[in-house]
Amino acid sequence: MNAMDLPIVVGVDGSEPSLRAVDWAADEAALRGLPLRLVYASLWERYEGDALAHDLGKPSEQVRAEDIVTAAARRAHRRRADVKVLTDSLPEEPEYALVRESRNAALLVTGTRGRGGMAEALLGSVSLTVAGHAHCPMVIVRGSQDNAVRPGGRIVVGVGEGAPVRFAYEEARLRGASVEAVRAWRSPARETTDHPLLAGEPARLHEQEAAQALEKALRGMPADVEVHRRVVEGHARTVLADASRDADLLIVGARRRPRHFGLQLGRVAHGVLHHSVCPVAVVPERDG
Repeated sequence: MNAMDLPIVVGVDGSEPSLRAVDWAADEAALRGLPLRLVYASLWERYEGDALAHDLGKPSEQVRAEDIVTAAARRAHRRRADVKVLTDSLPEEPEYALVRESRNAALLVTGTRGRGGMAEALLGSVSLTVAGHAHCPMVIVRGSQDNAVRPGGRIVVGVGEGAPVRFAYEEARLRGASVEAVRAWRSPARETTDHPLLAGEPARLHEQEAAQALEKALRGMPADVEVHRRVVEGHARTVLADASRDADLLIVGARRRPRHFGLQLGRVAHGVLHHSVCPVAVVPERDG
């Protein structure tokens, strides 16, 4: 399959968070002109929840994989009738299935949790595991609101290496949105001094280094996207979670290290995935 025709893959499980992920992914597929592939993977023969069962008028023990993907496809068609929708159900653990699916996907999308009934404030184990190993950019659709992909808006990117920045520009261009590029910095406690004439110097140096790193990461990016630069003192995960409050999408990177399997989620990505108010994209960064 040509890279330009790779689908947007959505992991579905019949839960309301996964159906909100279908909505978000259908909007994104329409923007990109790509097909949507809805995948249900489980070793369990029957559905364990009750929301979808209620919609279908069936006891939960009678809801099966075919019902789950059919309901998800119906939701996608209602959302975006012009998007081609494919479905599949796989008799295997969802973590393994979705990581494999990510090898042939333009984007992988999941909701915040699965069927376990965990409080939605926390990220479900499936999404967190897949985010740590996906081979393509992955979006976790957080929040209970509509989270529609709308023209315009604001995209926040935590600036580390180049991959998240490039992805942010692509998303902004598709949506006609602006980009807010954020670099967090902190002055190590050991560099503070009691001398009143020197007290602010270490902090200023770290702030300048952060600003320089931000400019370097943005160097060479296209000029057709409106970009706002922010250098903020504080823990990166806290700074970015705060920035997500009025953003349409928050983008962070995850670095792939040689001789390690998959992506290595650090504290920043892990913290943002748990506490962002808006959908979060995790974009692979490669060393070298």
